[in-house]
Amino acid sequence: MLLTAIFILSVAASAAVCGIADGYCGLNWIWILPVGFLAAFVLLLCLAFGFLWLICKLVDQEKPQENDSKFYRRTMHLYVDAVLFLARVRIKTSGLENTPKNSRFLLVCNHRHVIDPVFLLTCFRKSQLAFISKREVQDYFMAGEMMHKLLCQPINRENDREALKTILKCIQIIKEDKASVAAFPEGYIHPDKKLHHFRPGVFKIATKAKVPIVVCTMRGTTDVLSSFKRLKSSTVDVRLLQVIQPEEYEGITTVELADRIYQMMAQDLGPELVSDDET
Repeated sequence: MLLTAIFILSVAASAAVCGIADGYCGLNWIWILPVGFLAAFVLLLCLAFGFLWLICKLVDQEKPQENDSKFYRRTMHLYVDAVLFLARVRIKTSGLENTPKNSRFLLVCNHRHVIDPVFLLTCFRKSQLAFISKREVQDYFMAGEMMHKLLCQPINRENDREALKTILKCIQIIKEDKASVAAFPEGYIHPDKKLHHFRPGVFKIATKAKVPIVVCTMRGTTDVLSSFKRLKSSTVDVRLLQVIQPEEYEGITTVELADRIYQMMAQDLGPELVSDDET
């Protein structure tokens, strides 16, 4: 939608410039129109980037974000859609029709690249996902501010007491119907980019809030940036494997639940994407 608007405005601007320059009277329109279009397109892209930078500069990450910002979420989707189109990234999905529509949920997925949240946000845009992320995300250029407005919860993975505070905050977010929560239970992006066993603590969010667990896998995110640099298209595969209802995990420990979901993901990803140490 953003690129469509920029394209239409660029066409209109180039046509207007051609008219003002009397380009239609001769053959000057042959070069005025394309040059005018290109100049307007680049200018509008710069203005769009400037607008995004400005609204991010207005975000105070020291101030707690208590509610999901519809404005920042809609803005994020506009810009992400434009970037994915320009980068020629195709998202292939399956099983998304099973996403819970009448309740909040905990979404868990394997983690292979720092841009993984972008694709989950795109695929589950109606679900208002709030991510649990490493604290360093707060310092990412513009992304830190955007995620803050989307109720992203930073977690201290080296301090159990601080990590528990994040888990409790996520439970509160779900219970107060502010957003659904998304997490990568591996905790880290491992150097081999393969699936490793989970930290079970994240599953307390579901067991305490008594909400469904949406189990997903992703493939292809590690190829996006390299393909873009080579001016090639790429495909990201997002699969919703299963929605586990609260009654299905009642009475089992978070360790058992984590292992069950790990096995489910490992079977779907296949041995080539599962660490040899975990099999």
